Amino acid sequence: MRRFWGRDGNGTSDEALLAGIAIGDDRAGVVFVRRYQQRLFGLALAILGDAGGAEDVAQEAFIRIFRHAVMYDPRRGPVPSWALTITRNLAIDALRARRATPTDPSDRVFLELMSTERRPEDVALSTDALVPIRAALADLPLDQRRAVVLAAVYGRTGAEIAEAEGIPLGTAKGRLRLGMARLRQATVMEATS
Repeated sequence: MRRFWGRDGNGTSDEALLAGIAIGDDRAGVVFVRRYQQRLFGLALAILGDAGGAEDVAQEAFIRIFRHAVMYDPRRGPVPSWALTITRNLAIDALRARRATPTDPSDRVFLELMSTERRPEDVALSTDALVPIRAALADLPLDQRRAVVLAAVYGRTGAEIAEAEGIPLGTAKGRLRLGMARLRQATVMEATS
């Protein structure tokens, strides 16, 4: 078997280590992990802000690197870029997975999750003042109601609503704008009655 490193393993090129990993040389894998563990963990930590999550991402990155070592092509870029790109993509995927999945406002589960405790803003508005807002919200078309609830209750931006709903950004903003305008109009009409 051909060896890909010097006596201490420090003088070996990254490409040679990957070639060793590709043929199943465990020592090449150990040297590679020692060389890259701080970089991969550091990048994942910078993206996630969570040490536990960063450890998981770095470990998954090493697993992917080892599985795909045979496919590495040095003409497409250096090993550090390749390894850090894999880590970056995994960290971004982990960050996206943390985000809550929006719930359809008409779902029964959504209604059961709502707290029955009175919040300060609920106390500030009397129950009588909330009735026209709830009625106006119920009168909105479903797509506008979803956009308004996602923005008002969940604090989502137009871009986040567009992504969650699978619609263009302009459509999400339009739904939100129309829904808010209809709510304002309904509450103003109720106040002047």
